[in-house]
Amino acid sequence: MPALFTVQIDSFRKINKIANAWSTEDYHALMEMMGLDDGLEGMDAAELREMCMMSLNDLEADEAAKVVLTHLFADELANDELTAGKIEQLSHDISDDRLWEEYSDCLYHERFFSAYALLREAFNGIFAQPTGVEFIVNVRAGDIEDMAIFDESPCASMVRLLAGGLSDNALLHRLYDEQIKGQQFPQAPGIVWKLQQLADDGLTRQFSVVSSSFWFESFGQIDEFEASSHADVIDEEE
Repeated sequence: MPALFTVQIDSFRKINKIANAWSTEDYHALMEMMGLDDGLEGMDAAELREMCMMSLNDLEADEAAKVVLTHLFADELANDELTAGKIEQLSHDISDDRLWEEYSDCLYHERFFSAYALLREAFNGIFAQPTGVEFIVNVRAGDIEDMAIFDESPCASMVRLLAGGLSDNALLHRLYDEQIKGQQFPQAPGIVWKLQQLADDGLTRQFSVVSSSFWFESFGQIDEFEASSHADVIDEEE
């Protein structure tokens, strides 16, 4: 039986980039892809980042997008989940579309968000400004054992809980109602991009959530709500 919680939105703000989304290793990889990795030794992180941004800006917008997307989706390319042709197509679409919201697989949304943030800065515009949200939630349970769901499957449990604060016709319900009510929620990490537990006082836990405004913009006008949630059911090996 799903557990019932009281959820308080402690703080809420809109964001257009995710802190520390791009690392020194990422900038090195981008420079290598552009054939500009010679002479980077000894360059500090800020200088490397600036050099990378300038190098991207020297390319045509679609070529820069292709470099960034090829890096971000290297694993999918290696596993044939995406093709070089698809990346080529997306690199042309990205300047006109809002792929962090519109791409069919939400598990790619966070990376598209970070791609837009980097490319928009490198080109001083051209690319749409990504729209995200970061908020703090205090979750209170009636029984301390109910909190175990956030240890068992944190993302899935949190998305189900937050869905309870949205109207029944919200897009999240329309697209993922079956997973919200069901035993497995594989798309949950594509909806809640960053989830960090900040405090645990037994019956109350505090979490930081980063996501797209596409899903949770309405929480800017919500202070508190009650909702139920449950963890994913782990399939036992036969």
